[in-house]
Amino acid sequence: MRIAMISEHASPLAILGGEDAGGQNTHVAELSAALAAAGHDVRVYTRRDAVDLPVTVRSPDGYQVVHVPAGPAEPVAKDALLPHMKEFSRWLVDRWRGDWTPEVIHAHFWMSGLAALAASRQTGVPVVQTYHALGVVKRRHQGVQDTSPARRIGYERELGRAVDRVIAQCRDEVGELVRMGVPRSRMTVVPSGVNLATFAPLGPAAERQDDRPRILTVGRLVERKGFQTVVRAMAHVPEAECVVVGGPPAGLLETDPYARRLRALAVTCGVADRVRLVGAVPREEMGRWYRSADVLVAAPWYEPFGLTPLEAMACGVPVVGTAVGGIKDTVVEGVTGDLVPARDPCALGAAVQRLLDDRIRRFAYATAARERARRRYSWAATAERLVEVYGDVAAVRRPTRVVA
Repeated sequence: MRIAMISEHASPLAILGGEDAGGQNTHVAELSAALAAAGHDVRVYTRRDAVDLPVTVRSPDGYQVVHVPAGPAEPVAKDALLPHMKEFSRWLVDRWRGDWTPEVIHAHFWMSGLAALAASRQTGVPVVQTYHALGVVKRRHQGVQDTSPARRIGYERELGRAVDRVIAQCRDEVGELVRMGVPRSRMTVVPSGVNLATFAPLGPAAERQDDRPRILTVGRLVERKGFQTVVRAMAHVPEAECVVVGGPPAGLLETDPYARRLRALAVTCGVADRVRLVGAVPREEMGRWYRSADVLVAAPWYEPFGLTPLEAMACGVPVVGTAVGGIKDTVVEGVTGDLVPARDPCALGAAVQRLLDDRIRRFAYATAARERARRRYSWAATAERLVEVYGDVAAVRRPTRVVA
């Protein structure tokens, strides 16, 4: 099939770790690679954010990345991109009037969905929508700190009613969408996958002290990822070290406001000698860090899906996570890891310490985690399920209603 991926702010070529570069970038890159490997013609359309970017880049994984001129050719905060979506969609329509027209459009994030629907109105190409995050959940947890455009929640509701199919990444997202007024009949649950070649139990591991257990936590250095909870929990895990992977490169951590807050908090909690921030790590090296850990801790306030627990599981590392979003689907309580309430450092610390104290249980979790990731979350399986959805909507090719 000819498949157009729309990912307006999250390029699959981006360096991960920045405020707006994380799981969606990885998802789009890995899914596109899996679809290309299966023989499909995949083109990813993302906004041009630098003047020296070529219009088209051929990925080594077999798909094309097309840089769309919409707004200034410079970095723009994700929440400030909405005014440029009309320009984005017009460019798509002009582009698709040439020799290559997609059979299906897969939009990633709500603003991509708006651009996709507008283009669909002109071309008749069906639209599949993955939200990656919902405004109603962000508003619930961040309150006045939420910088999303005022109409985001309304747009997301209308998108769910207008696109040909909504791809939910977990059961929790289905419930949220139904409460928003999106019909359950329009949804298909297809979770993200994990790269089983990059993330595997066998391979080199990052250096560590043999006599000190290692807790690993991974993600963008933003408040909602719960790193402050992890640092506070370290007071309840007195013998272990905590390694935080993510954020800017190591040389820039000193100037990163959130990294400085975490280090100050570690001093206040008396755990500064056991909390280490290493900054951004190239994706191809992340397996070394997972394999060096005894436990992966994922403690976000909310999480649409959460790739890092899956990556750890694929490496044979048990997970202690907060019982939110997609983590409740990927981590099986008492089988592949343990779940605790969000923003509860005492419960988190106690769960981690119990697991570190029980080597047999930890080994059983690791074995089950590896097997679950391998059997249920390969990108090839995810791509296969999505191709079925693409085929269904392309066969119908009904006109898509337009968001007001």
